[in-house]
Amino acid sequence: MAFSEFSSVGKKKLGVHVLLILLDVIALALAARVNIFQEFFFMADLFPLGLAIATLIILFFTLVLDLVVNGTPTARPAFEIGLLYVLSIFWLAFNAFSTSRWRNIPMDCSSIPAEYPDERTWCRDVQALKSFVWIEFVALFFTASFILRYAITEHNRGRKQVWSGPLSRYVPRDLPPRSEFMRQTFTDYFGARGTSAFEKI
Repeated sequence: MAFSEFSSVGKKKLGVHVLLILLDVIALALAARVNIFQEFFFMADLFPLGLAIATLIILFFTLVLDLVVNGTPTARPAFEIGLLYVLSIFWLAFNAFSTSRWRNIPMDCSSIPAEYPDERTWCRDVQALKSFVWIEFVALFFTASFILRYAITEHNRGRKQVWSGPLSRYVPRDLPPRSEFMRQTFTDYFGARGTSAFEKI
């Protein structure tokens, strides 16, 4: 696998894919810290942890497949758009639930007495987690939207091949016009009376 195999569009898409993974890793680390403090008890804390793990696995394996397997269906725009939109829907639903449960946690963590340093640290972790779960949702949603918009734009320009291969190796170019040879029918090569058109050459 050579990095030169990827198009300029593909390199940007792969860079965004890596960014999504990094954001997810940060959310996962924060969710783990929050859950360790609460001893994995509250569902509002467990949802971000479980979803971050699932998202990391999915994004990592789709990235690896895109890098290793040329032409893998998981790298085609239609699959990626659907996958990212589904993930963003899950993040939206779980974020709404968790955020509503975290509303009683003070925004100003310094209001917690200094005699409780662990609680202060936990409060800061929750506030950071609250931010990153929404950042992850926005990143997933806008990535899917940009891929969809780009694919539709290319499709409207007559480059319908954008849907048939991995976007990481897609090079925007117009398809050549169909030649006379391509427009030949079966009977042009094998005449109605059984005479092959090639015999006329």
